[in-house]
Amino acid sequence: MDAKKVGAQIATLRKTKGITQNELGERIGVSFQAVSKWERGETLPDTSLLPDLAKILETTVDFILLGGEKVIEYKGKCTVGDMRKGLECLKNAGEYLGKENLIYRAAIKGINTELNTAIEEAFTNDYVFEAFLAEAIIQNLIAGFYVDISDVKNNFKHEHFKNIMIDYCNKHGIK
Repeated sequence: MDAKKVGAQIATLRKTKGITQNELGERIGVSFQAVSKWERGETLPDTSLLPDLAKILETTVDFILLGGEKVIEYKGKCTVGDMRKGLECLKNAGEYLGKENLIYRAAIKGINTELNTAIEEAFTNDYVFEAFLAEAIIQNLIAGFYVDISDVKNNFKHEHFKNIMIDYCNKHGIK
């Protein structure tokens, strides 16, 4: 927890509400000097004061303690292995149903149209397969899922896609 960020967040929220340091201190039972020390990042509010502080500032304790940074809530976890299996199932659908089967052709056409691509090339080219694998994971991340970065590091064969995924994860707060 960064005391300077927490303090800056308290100051910003307090000012937005048009409350002075003295008024805030009176409302939660501390001196204006204590509020001033929080806002300068010299000290942090006592944990017993945080619920009242959040209520007065019309926010959450998390929002204060994270210095205004967004709390990321994930819908679930995806793995590189599961995404790989999903793409392999699509390939297998063509083998089991037949590549001329209407259901298979419709699925392929939908993917090709939505992604402006030719996914069947991925079924015979490992490099192209990993491009689709990276895209599948990115789509899950956009949808609110989490992937363990060590899973990415250990399960991508091509450095190019491994690095793209690591950069994407880092930019989205996944360490």
